[in-house]
Amino acid sequence: MNKTHHTGDPPLYPDQEISKEIERQGDDHTAFGDKSPGVRRIEAIATCFTTWHKWVLFLSVFLVAYSYGLDGTVRYTYQATALSDLKTSSQLSTVTVVRSVVAAAAQPAFAKISDYFGRVSILFISVIFYAVGSIVQSTAKGLGAFAGGAVIYQFGYTGAQLLVEVLIADVTSLRSRLFFSYIPAMPFIINAWVSGNIASAVLGATTWGWGMWAIIFPAMTIPLFGSLLEAEWRASRRGLLKDIPSPLRTLTQPSLWVEIFWQIDLVGLILLAAVFGLILVPFTLAGGVSNTWKAAHIIAPLVIGFVVALPAFVIWETKIARHPAVPFRLFRDTRMVLAPICIAMLLNTAWYTQGDYLYYTLTLAFDRDITSATRVQNIYSFCSVVVGVALGLVIRRVRRLKWFIVAGTLLFVLAFGLLIRYRGGFSAHDFAGLVGAEVVLGIAGGLFPYPTQVMIQSAVQHERTATVTSLYLASYSIGSALGNTIAAAIWNNSMPKHLLNAFTRYGVSDPATIAASTFASPLALVAAYPPGTPEREAASEAYREVQRYLTITGICLSTLLVFASLCLRNPRLGDQQSLPDAEGFTVPVLPSQEKSTHNIDQAHSPTGTAGNDEHDNHIQTHAPVPEGYDPGSMEGGTSKTNKIMANKV
Repeated sequence: MNKTHHTGDPPLYPDQEISKEIERQGDDHTAFGDKSPGVRRIEAIATCFTTWHKWVLFLSVFLVAYSYGLDGTVRYTYQATALSDLKTSSQLSTVTVVRSVVAAAAQPAFAKISDYFGRVSILFISVIFYAVGSIVQSTAKGLGAFAGGAVIYQFGYTGAQLLVEVLIADVTSLRSRLFFSYIPAMPFIINAWVSGNIASAVLGATTWGWGMWAIIFPAMTIPLFGSLLEAEWRASRRGLLKDIPSPLRTLTQPSLWVEIFWQIDLVGLILLAAVFGLILVPFTLAGGVSNTWKAAHIIAPLVIGFVVALPAFVIWETKIARHPAVPFRLFRDTRMVLAPICIAMLLNTAWYTQGDYLYYTLTLAFDRDITSATRVQNIYSFCSVVVGVALGLVIRRVRRLKWFIVAGTLLFVLAFGLLIRYRGGFSAHDFAGLVGAEVVLGIAGGLFPYPTQVMIQSAVQHERTATVTSLYLASYSIGSALGNTIAAAIWNNSMPKHLLNAFTRYGVSDPATIAASTFASPLALVAAYPPGTPEREAASEAYREVQRYLTITGICLSTLLVFASLCLRNPRLGDQQSLPDAEGFTVPVLPSQEKSTHNIDQAHSPTGTAGNDEHDNHIQTHAPVPEGYDPGSMEGGTSKTNKIMANKV
């Protein structure tokens, strides 16, 4: 057997036999054992990644993320063009809303299913959905086919996006995870500036149908599948997969179908999708138009969603489900699970109050052209990725997250304060103030969203890493819906009145008509009236005032982010996949092992994971309990010492 194992690397998944109370953990005994087969499979595969193989994996993830990221950015342009060509432009918001709901509802479903059928299998299915949806969209001759293709594509896109994040969590240690979690976001550093040029070039040379990446994206996933399958082959060769049922073998055994039904919590996933659909769709479609909120097609889904679907989902998950898709017991840990979910939700809710109508404010109140306005909108994402990557390298050394998260939320509040001050004006000084505010907002965005994701992943055992990651990402979608609704309510109920008053004060003839036309088509006014004309000055004043309402709302929501960040614990991130006492189970360090543990800490691999092959000597090495982390403070129950066997190093 190959003896190339690096003895200085602590194991990412300790080879241990845990004596635990399955009932207290919230799971029943199953035909698959205490761990889901998909989780056991990826753990076995992860042990076969050497440092070199892991860098190949990360490069493959980058290529996949670059592909779906660039495609997703330009696809919104193609979508608007396609609906215009199909003479259904008014349905743009409907298609966007349906895609948003699918994105939110599909996250937990993909996470749960991947735990049982494996990451590779479900990623492959996601790629098929992505390709089929793109083909249906690109060949659509009507709205029905185009919207149907958009839904299928969104299933694939959401699955691919989630699974690359989960794969990174599967194969990285806590201390390295923040840096590597930014790999799927790194392409935005490039895409933010080139996507507009690519979309223009495609539409100038051919039709929007050829712009859909139905072939390019699947081709870009080949290196990733090759990397994963090669590691799976090596794991099989070492005998690590012999007791783990394959997805195909599981599906072809009718005796296990009932077990699979309970394991993936099919009813819970359906109810969760119903909750998202019945609540988020009306919220987003109604926006802030008061008359729309009175319509039956808005009220009925909301009532069914809140009164029927949501209680039914909670009752099923807490009382009936054997393996709940959303384990509510985890929410008892308010500081490491509930607080991060609140942060994710509040982040998007606050951000969309200033971001939803920023483009119109830039063009009308700042007199910026399309290119300049688009680039300003991308500043947040660009700065957040650059800062986040640098922070990931810092966290590898300091191993703490909380105070960086707190600093990020404080900067987020500061940025909104600057946005309140710089919300309009035709001078270079005013525009520089807005750009500075967006830069500060982006720096803040690099300091706390992804670190908070790592925080919530650290609080659970590997069995539930995909679940909490999906819940965290789904919280973004919920926050987006709430933020869009709040922004639309303020905009639609305030802007017409302020436009009318401003045009009247500036002595514009027929103020009611021009106010209505400006509200409906602000870009038409920008083209017709340059800065200095009464019409443009009046409209700019109205836009600055309404933008003030939006940013004040945002800063109020941002202060809640600070409180949520202060609730977080500050555990020391180790070299394992999750905290040693995740969910209340503690891995102790014997006095005789402290020296070997210290040596391991000093000689870690770039990703802090296990080496490649088995070694004949059996050495006991256990991760230390993180400094400053109180194992007994988990709300889920008192800590329980695990019974550890010797690790194979």
